[in-house]
Amino acid sequence: MHSLAQEIQSFSKNALRKQCTRVTTLTGKRIIETWKDSKVQAVEEAAQPEGACGYVQDLSLDLQIGVIKPWLLIASQDVAQDFETLKKFKVSHVLNVAYGVENTFPEQFVYKAISILDLPDTDITSFFQDCFRFIEKAKAQNGVVLVHCNAGVSRSASIVIGYLMSTEYLHFDDAFSLVKNARPAICPNPGFMEQLRKYKPCDGSQFNGNVDP
Repeated sequence: MHSLAQEIQSFSKNALRKQCTRVTTLTGKRIIETWKDSKVQAVEEAAQPEGACGYVQDLSLDLQIGVIKPWLLIASQDVAQDFETLKKFKVSHVLNVAYGVENTFPEQFVYKAISILDLPDTDITSFFQDCFRFIEKAKAQNGVVLVHCNAGVSRSASIVIGYLMSTEYLHFDDAFSLVKNARPAICPNPGFMEQLRKYKPCDGSQFNGNVDP
């Protein structure tokens, strides 16, 4: 009979990484996010229509950074794990809204990690206040904040779009265009798009401007 200590020692974290998340993009293309080698891999389930947005099956590194403001950047987890790129862009703060992606350089940067599932029924607006406070804190400290998720396509884009709507008083279309121009790969899932279109910073769910010390 195994003792509790033996059970704990033999337990592998990979046992928790069997999760499979199926996401449908705006074009109807289905994506499956699964764990592989301790990272989330996005694989498309159906052929992608010409001109469609969203994930593509690509195993190469995505080091493309979208510069929204001189102090506000958006990218994929690949950038968050590339120390040279982070230093090149003078990143000081990292907002990690991926699911299952660890903070790689905790001694070098200020991190905030909020695990968000990229599912249409996830209430992305419920995370806005915490995320916006962290971004404002970085700005107040004259820092540069990188917002990233797994692919830098849906979750991080939605957070940045919501932030611009809340702090810059931009209409959804204008905020979306600004982020899309900075990082063309962005494509929030249909549920996030609907929430962003309905998002009204004056409805009480917005960032209230207070910055934690």
